[in-house]
Amino acid sequence: MLTTPTSRPAPLAQSAALGPAVVMILLGLFVLFGVALAGPEILHNAAHDTRHAFAFPCH
Repeated sequence: MLTTPTSRPAPLAQSAALGPAVVMILLGLFVLFGVALAGPEILHNAAHDTRHAFAFPCH
């Protein structure tokens, strides 16, 4: 019987995966607290500017 060798990707070291995990946790906390505590006018202006940045008509 012929067997074909399978190659497996090398596992990431914990230290290599730790950086992106910390960045995502910090981003999540910023969104949770930064957006949750922002006033409605600030959120509207941010959404409005985002629509303009993507050339999405909003008026």
